[in-house]
Amino acid sequence: MATQASRNWCQSLGSLAISSDPATRLPGTRFERRLAEILDHATAVFYEKGYERATLRDLSRSSGISLAGLYYYFKSKEELLYLIQKYYFTTVMVLLQQRLQGVTDPEQRVCTFIANHLEYFMANFKAYKVLSHGDDVLQDEMGAEIVALKREYYRNCATLVEELKKAKHLKFNNRIAIMGLFGSINWLHTWYNPQVDGDAATVAREISNVFLQGIYRSALSG
Repeated sequence: MATQASRNWCQSLGSLAISSDPATRLPGTRFERRLAEILDHATAVFYEKGYERATLRDLSRSSGISLAGLYYYFKSKEELLYLIQKYYFTTVMVLLQQRLQGVTDPEQRVCTFIANHLEYFMANFKAYKVLSHGDDVLQDEMGAEIVALKREYYRNCATLVEELKKAKHLKFNNRIAIMGLFGSINWLHTWYNPQVDGDAATVAREISNVFLQGIYRSALSG
């Protein structure tokens, strides 16, 4: 069944070496290339029109694929949103694990998490907004699976912060620090201006500095 194949492909991303460069990240088979292209078009349509207003006819016009052809890859607009969410969250976590290889300094590992998040989602800026508005749409099994992915991503960050905390013998509230960090990096699409704020590396460096200085000062004051 093609829709199950679509889900299986998203699942398999966890075992693949993935590039953040759109020109080199497309998978090899025709089915996989076409699915990745559909997800790119769907992300752009949801970004421009909003999930509620967007229709599969809009996606058909954007992608040049008939409605019947689209239904070969997914059964509903909700499942399409699920595939987008799973694709991007799985990819960013795979990229994180690749970038963390060989990085042993706890502070640099936290900075790597921040840089990976910002560089990936700023390179996929339309997805940034789409991913931030899906929690109230996906229900049942699909919703639970995406929630589990997001919790895994949160735990990845929490582990890195806890490693830094132990290495530096710091005292601060982990949850408040981590939620504050996610608050600063997850809503970038609402305020980011490349002409004012610089590129992804610059933004990542500034946010990393603010986060690190914040937890170090908190530890000293505590």
